[in-house]
Amino acid sequence: MRNRLQIKRWMQGLGLVYVLILCSVLPLQQEEERTEKVVAPTGQTAEKPRIALTFDDGPSASWTPVLLDGLKERSVKATFFLIGTNVEKGDNAEIVRRMKEEGHLIGNHTYHHVEITRVGDETAMKEILMTNEVIQNITGEPVEYMRPPFGAWQKVLEERLHVFPVLWTVDPLDWTTENADEIVNKVVTEAGENDIILLHDCYKSSVEAALRIIDLLQAEGYEFVTVDELIVE
Repeated sequence: MRNRLQIKRWMQGLGLVYVLILCSVLPLQQEEERTEKVVAPTGQTAEKPRIALTFDDGPSASWTPVLLDGLKERSVKATFFLIGTNVEKGDNAEIVRRMKEEGHLIGNHTYHHVEITRVGDETAMKEILMTNEVIQNITGEPVEYMRPPFGAWQKVLEERLHVFPVLWTVDPLDWTTENADEIVNKVVTEAGENDIILLHDCYKSSVEAALRIIDLLQAEGYEFVTVDELIVE
């Protein structure tokens, strides 16, 4: 009887030791699991999810410089699809020059903001070529990307003009409202990795919303890139 009691106490002691060992090992395993989630197999830190901000219909003498200031402050690069007639207004060429100098991607949005599929091929080509020329005269670089107004595009133009059409995946319809809160809420709830966000830099509410969107999505770990970085890869 006494031997059995001693064995029982010995087994209880052994169980206690096992529990203590297990408690000390589990936190280490859990920490390793958390580390594995944020470290790539090579030992490098995993890349941030990327996303692109694009702006149509500029440049705007009133709001594009405000946007550029905010982008510079946040070290963010964006993509601007410019209307040829707007580029030629006033001192807007200086805004375009600043876009290039600060590392933003500049694309074509036609000369008069025409719907490509509603005009003849020759007119469509002229709209695109005129805008390319206006931009290239300022930046010194050929224009490779364009955003067709209303998302309407003709494949034949892509082949003849050697420009790549860029559409979008998130559109908050910012031009229909002056409410920055609505724009921000729609974008941050819909946007995800590799999305292309459509905004306009000719509205105060859109510019204010864009900078808030950047702050919120950067806080979630997103990295903002120009569209060519998403498309090329």
